[in-house]
Amino acid sequence: MHFKRLLNRFETEFVNVSFSTNYMKKIGVFTSGGDAPGMNACVRAVVRGAIYNGLEVVGIQYGYEGMIEGRFVDLQARSVSNIIQRGGTILRTARSEQFRTPEGRARAAGNLKDADIDGLVAIGGDGTFQGATRLAEEHNVAIIGVPGTIDNDLFGTDYTIGYDTAVNTAVEAIDKIRDTAASHDRLFYVEVMGRDSGFIALDVGITSGSEHIAVPETQTNISELEEALAGSKRHKSSAIIIVAEGEESGGALSLAERIKDAAGYDYRICVLGHIQRGGTPTARDRLLASRLGVAAVDALLEGQSGVMVGEIHGKISFTPLKETWTKRKSIDKDLWRLASILST
Repeated sequence: MHFKRLLNRFETEFVNVSFSTNYMKKIGVFTSGGDAPGMNACVRAVVRGAIYNGLEVVGIQYGYEGMIEGRFVDLQARSVSNIIQRGGTILRTARSEQFRTPEGRARAAGNLKDADIDGLVAIGGDGTFQGATRLAEEHNVAIIGVPGTIDNDLFGTDYTIGYDTAVNTAVEAIDKIRDTAASHDRLFYVEVMGRDSGFIALDVGITSGSEHIAVPETQTNISELEEALAGSKRHKSSAIIIVAEGEESGGALSLAERIKDAAGYDYRICVLGHIQRGGTPTARDRLLASRLGVAAVDALLEGQSGVMVGEIHGKISFTPLKETWTKRKSIDKDLWRLASILST
């Protein structure tokens, strides 16, 4: 019986290795664009998922810029030990003007070929995926995208890696702001990230108990907001307004300037900024990153390319990279209605 178990284990491992090496021997992984909590957890999952399937793994430092410069480092299972809880990205990230040119992409593709890299896992947002699409189309590089951005604005997944942590970071900060707002009878305009989408602002607004939420998807009615503040002033000594940075006024500062007397409130403006990108990822982001990282490796082994791996209704899904930024992901109308009800 002991020999039979060993034989079954050998056959299983042999089949796994044979299957993967028939199609790919080495893959690369990189992070690009804005960093997001959970990127390290995803890198870890890609590396260990690849090694489990008999593949070599190369980490590409500084995103597309590093791809052009040939900044490649071999990664082993121990290379990604003790990083699942770390924010940021151990592979670093950078913007690359060179990669925007055909010459830059050709140089990157040449470096990948010279390093015998057969496929890529690209962790990032829409800019990362646009670059990945061009590289795949122009140089026939097999690429799978993994959604790593705090904005949660990519079509094809319910949540992106880093979003849950960013929301929790913002709520924690606003809870503290509310203490001082109540102590001084003040109105606070709190700006959160979200250049093109209001996902963070909406979730943060509801869970922090804010009096109003301003997002890019809807036009802020100034007169209605002034009336709401006036009504709030009659029974509330303080108030919080959550403003996405992409709100049509131009963010918290511009919105505050449009509301002249703020219904008599003494007001302050607080821009949370990049603290939303950093910090230890939540358990939810770690789990999502781990699941999507392994799924990306599986997708490469199955011969897929030019798609983003995501999670919809708890199930792994695949979406063509082009659709992730050309199709609009809408904010939840039920949540918007909920915010209106709870702010009264």
